[in-house]
Amino acid sequence: MPPQTSPAERALEHMSNAVLLMGADSCVRYINGAAQVMFAVSARQVTGYRLPSHTTPCVRVLEAAARNAIETGEPFTNRELSLEVSPDRRMTVDLTVTPVSHDEVLLEVSELDRRLRITREQNLINQNHATRHLLRGLAHEVKNPLGGLRGAAQLLHRELDAPDLQEYTQIIIEEADRLRTLVNGLLGPSKHVEKQETNIHEVLERVRGLVVAEAPEGVTIHRDYDPSIPTLLAEPNQLIQATLNIARNALQSLDGHGTITLRTRTQRQFTIADVPHRLVVRVDIIDTGPGIPKELQDRIFYPMVTGRAEGTGLGLSIAQTLIHQHGGLIECWSEPGHTEFTLWLPLEADDDNEG
Repeated sequence: MPPQTSPAERALEHMSNAVLLMGADSCVRYINGAAQVMFAVSARQVTGYRLPSHTTPCVRVLEAAARNAIETGEPFTNRELSLEVSPDRRMTVDLTVTPVSHDEVLLEVSELDRRLRITREQNLINQNHATRHLLRGLAHEVKNPLGGLRGAAQLLHRELDAPDLQEYTQIIIEEADRLRTLVNGLLGPSKHVEKQETNIHEVLERVRGLVVAEAPEGVTIHRDYDPSIPTLLAEPNQLIQATLNIARNALQSLDGHGTITLRTRTQRQFTIADVPHRLVVRVDIIDTGPGIPKELQDRIFYPMVTGRAEGTGLGLSIAQTLIHQHGGLIECWSEPGHTEFTLWLPLEADDDNEG
């Protein structure tokens, strides 16, 4: 018969904040579900023991906070504390420590990044919807007169005998074709997503092969894959296109020298655009380039926004649209020497999103 839980324990289990009861010996007396997810441990694994070493240096921070509260007997809160919960994951939290007896303290960890991320991702989704509707209307208005302009230039080209005059009409035709390509890019992908069982690593290996073929000798492509990730329902060509757009941007930012890393991980109980998912795949595309200018970071997913003179500013906008069609999202974090694009994709079956 399973052990009976108290009303207080049941309430703690339903909290979104991580809660631990820690003794003066730094051993865990109680850990709720949110804390188990945050620190990637199970209650059976840590109850009666110290938190495992893979959460170091986060462990040292929590244990020092617990000792301080026991010694002083006073509760305290550390605001906007940076915790490294794993070698590849750092989060910003509010840490509240409350003594409950002479040798026990209650630690409550409230993840600020999650709230900020939900607000930021909703802004990205709203941004994506608004720009797509605006640009599709504008692009349709441009396509019709552009087609007429090209057709008239072709007719004129056939009527002219002088090569120097034909050169001018050829310029008109070529520029009309260039603008048509640009307009089609603004319209973005409109094909309905036909999903199938897709291995994310096959997608990334295809992208890696294309980038390696384009990369100069001074650029290295690293892989850091989690082989346990299951297949997901997706349209593989669209995932390839979205990932390739980001990887090519990374390659161009390196200017012939540096490293690109392709990394995969899973995340449990993750919310995208207010939709909770039991399991999502996280794909990180990391480069060691100069970083994205601060003034562009909030606008990089807008069409026509680019930091390169020769760029169209469409690659990231299209990538965001393609991933959004899969119920996912792309986020970006950048500083000099480290730019990281993260693709979040649900791993469970899901209804198709708007195209």
